[in-house]
Amino acid sequence: MAVKDDFIIVLDFLPHGKAIDRRAEPLVLGIGDKYFNLLELVIKDDVAIKEKDRLYIGDEKRDQVKYIRGRARYEELTNFAKDMLEEIITEIVSNNEKRFVDFFNKAGALTTRMHSLELLPGIGKKHLWSILAERKKKPFETFKELGERVEMMPDPKKMVIKRILEELEGKDRHRIFVSGIV
Repeated sequence: MAVKDDFIIVLDFLPHGKAIDRRAEPLVLGIGDKYFNLLELVIKDDVAIKEKDRLYIGDEKRDQVKYIRGRARYEELTNFAKDMLEEIITEIVSNNEKRFVDFFNKAGALTTRMHSLELLPGIGKKHLWSILAERKKKPFETFKELGERVEMMPDPKKMVIKRILEELEGKDRHRIFVSGIV
């Protein structure tokens, strides 16, 4: 079951919708700010929208969104939306640092041979064992501390951002940050 976001961040606004649409209606391509769902939304008439706006899409009354048209796949995003993706994901990760650092503190094994931390780009067995040993001593509190305590560790924040992008692009069947897509 896919989890729902209450807010999305606008990646691109198409005032007349996509060229292939039957009806011309204002369309937003956006990403959920918690579960990274890619969505297409139809916007109410006479509402001004720009990229990076945060729109409410929860179950209560929506001021700007007429309705949620459905999920969008990475391949269906406009080039502009794809360009905005990394910047917006970086902002989401930065604004929710504790949540993503907690992943390093709590992540467990996927199978007897694979740990979920190994899904992050740049983490092999050596880094995995260092992270597990360090988090036993004391949980990590920031990306900076994580990078300092684990020897030769690549930038953990960049690893998380890269992993989210890979999941959105459908490069791996395992999902650790993005809600169940496709």
